Amino acid sequence: MVAPILELKNVNKSFGPIEVLIDISLQVKAGEVLCLLGDNGAGKSTLIKIMSGVYIPTTGEILMDGNPVFLGSPRQASERGIATVHQFGGTFPLMSIGRGFFVGVEPTKGWGPFKVYDRKKANEIAVKAVRDFGITRIDDGDRLVGGLSGGERQSLAIARAVHFGARVLILDEPTAALGVKQASHVLRIVNEAKRRGLAVVFITHQVMHAMAVGDHFAVIIRGAIAADFKKGERTREEITDLMAGGETMAALEAEISANAIL
Repeated sequence: MVAPILELKNVNKSFGPIEVLIDISLQVKAGEVLCLLGDNGAGKSTLIKIMSGVYIPTTGEILMDGNPVFLGSPRQASERGIATVHQFGGTFPLMSIGRGFFVGVEPTKGWGPFKVYDRKKANEIAVKAVRDFGITRIDDGDRLVGGLSGGERQSLAIARAVHFGARVLILDEPTAALGVKQASHVLRIVNEAKRRGLAVVFITHQVMHAMAVGDHFAVIIRGAIAADFKKGERTREEITDLMAGGETMAALEAEISANAIL
């Protein structure tokens, strides 16, 4: 058996007396999409901050390739190949595509004190990286990021993470603010990242999007894992019911039935 790229074992996170995550155990393997499902306030955001080095677990451990690791900062997580793409892509609207793609690690040309930013090289690499993911509408690296659609900005951020060697790709609600067409672009990018062998953690509360790309699912309720299952083991209705807490959905159905009778 190949060890998962990223694994959490019995992870707990507390802020003073408040328990936010309770005994979380998860793993994600190369070429697999793990979907973390849960309503707002379920603990998803805290969990991805643990994975990306923003928070340190109160107890429990994080493993990569079967070995315990310490992720004390986002930089340490990034150095180990963990990249996080947030809901709005983490891009810079007033930068060009090429400049935004290489922000902080800009390619240069020249020598010594005469080094300057190599705009042509940056633009060529950025445009190729995005087009390799199937976003063919982008063909000019000088174009401002702010002029891209939401789906294209997400695609740019994902392509950047892959280009710089990400092994684990954490996507925080990447389709939440997108229309149907833009969301389908992002889901296609997720499938392409999986095809390339990345371990993808896809955080969402939209069951249809999760079912379109997911291989492994975990439903989080009040900071704990309420269900952990593989693709095909639960129906969409069962997953929705789990996310709503089961009893809540049953009460709602009973109320609708009662009103229909009246």
